[in-house]
Amino acid sequence: MSAAGERPWTADLGNGTYRNPVLNADWSDPDVVRAGDDFYLTASSFGRVPGLPLLHSRDLVNWTLIGHALDRLEPAADFAVPRHDCGVWAPSLRHHAGRFWIFWGDPDHGIQQINAEDIRGPWSAPHLVKAGKGLIDACPLWDEETGEAYLVHAWAKSRSGIKNRLTGHRMSPDGRELLDEGKTLIDADTIPGWFTLEGPKLYRRDGEFWILAPAGGVTTGWQGAFRSREFFGPYEERVVLAQGRTEVNGPHQGGWVTTAAGEDWFLHFQERGAYGRVVHLQPMRWDAEDGGWPVIGDGGEPVSVHTKPAAPEQSAAAPASGDSFPGGRYGRQWQWTADPRPGWTVEHGGDGLRLSCVRTAYAHDLRALPNVLVQRLPAETFTVEAGLTLGSEAAGAKAGLAVLGDAFSWIGLERSADGADGGIRLVHRYAETVAEHERDAAHSRPAPEGRVRLRIEVTPGARCRFFADTGDGTGFRPSGQVFAATPWRWVGALLGLFATAPPGTGPAGTACFTGFRTTA
Repeated sequence: MSAAGERPWTADLGNGTYRNPVLNADWSDPDVVRAGDDFYLTASSFGRVPGLPLLHSRDLVNWTLIGHALDRLEPAADFAVPRHDCGVWAPSLRHHAGRFWIFWGDPDHGIQQINAEDIRGPWSAPHLVKAGKGLIDACPLWDEETGEAYLVHAWAKSRSGIKNRLTGHRMSPDGRELLDEGKTLIDADTIPGWFTLEGPKLYRRDGEFWILAPAGGVTTGWQGAFRSREFFGPYEERVVLAQGRTEVNGPHQGGWVTTAAGEDWFLHFQERGAYGRVVHLQPMRWDAEDGGWPVIGDGGEPVSVHTKPAAPEQSAAAPASGDSFPGGRYGRQWQWTADPRPGWTVEHGGDGLRLSCVRTAYAHDLRALPNVLVQRLPAETFTVEAGLTLGSEAAGAKAGLAVLGDAFSWIGLERSADGADGGIRLVHRYAETVAEHERDAAHSRPAPEGRVRLRIEVTPGARCRFFADTGDGTGFRPSGQVFAATPWRWVGALLGLFATAPPGTGPAGTACFTGFRTTA
């Protein structure tokens, strides 16, 4: 649901070539699969809901968001509040026996699996395949020749005390049970210079088992390839993609896919601070003269511009970011920061999103609020605008447009306790450290009509400048100093909409957001 006038950033250069990144936003830990002439991609969603985004493309360059596979996070008690670095880590997407399958590791609970006949659902309820702490980055493999099934996963040291190791299991063909206690397939502590081995993707090619897995850390690492004639090893290894002479730091953790035309491609991420983990597309080939190892990118270094895959023509596209909220509904690009509850939105017949001013004792810290509707930063440089009307008589009720991460800043409206200036004022607040609560960024000013048009201009380095037009005839006026957006631990900064009110009884009114527009 894109707002009119939105100009999204696109990777398709319109001349048979594309530029990287093909997804210039935080689609962390991507995995990809082909079904017929269609490609589908999923990514980590951590503690946001709905989870497991589903993207579609016909050419691996132009992508649209078609939905999510996970409606809620379980156990519900754990995800009633924001847990930004928990939840869904590094999913794997596969198509087998006429069904789509997604496996992922929840570092606090274990390896989960869901499946569906249609990519758009309905998806099965999550099934716990392996319980335990620190089990992450799970990937299945069905061997079409033998009918056997396998699973590989990595470890999170923060929960298990184990890292730099990949564990393998035989798995039941229905993907519901593991058939053994598991065995270490690769212990990277025994490989000189390798550390933080994680994110494995498991494949079968020409009678060999292949594990494509990154190491070296998300900002500085590389992509490795491992192969063995036997699933349980031994495996030999090689670095197949690294930064080299390019500006693409830490290129790794993604998926290999073969097109209908027989071309091989590799999608991976690059960690870019507040912008999160953006997705690059690399050509891939198998070098018969060098022992049959994969060669990714330009001789093992990332490409910046390249000829598009041989695939059906597709119009330039990117996941939507703007939203006109038709019929009061928000688009697929939005997620809550925790499992949603009834009443956070108010249905109505017209356009515009009505958020309830949820009563809470934590309104001073957006990072602690579950009722913040968020989406990714859509580009490196962009402008976002939104209209806001505050319809609350509760003193202290407020609503606004935010940039949210370990630090946050927001601009919006607040109803004052003394009723001065018509009772509603434009405010701009921020918090720069995790321990800090919000404080004023600039002097507030009256907004007696209870209406405002808000704008944030984002420039390279995720430097954000806030503006507001209160309708007093002076137009958009800047507010406060430039704010440098920051990421969460594993997640890029987010754009957010929220509405709150102080603790009390009874409804506290609503805030209505209209004309949410982004221009890249």
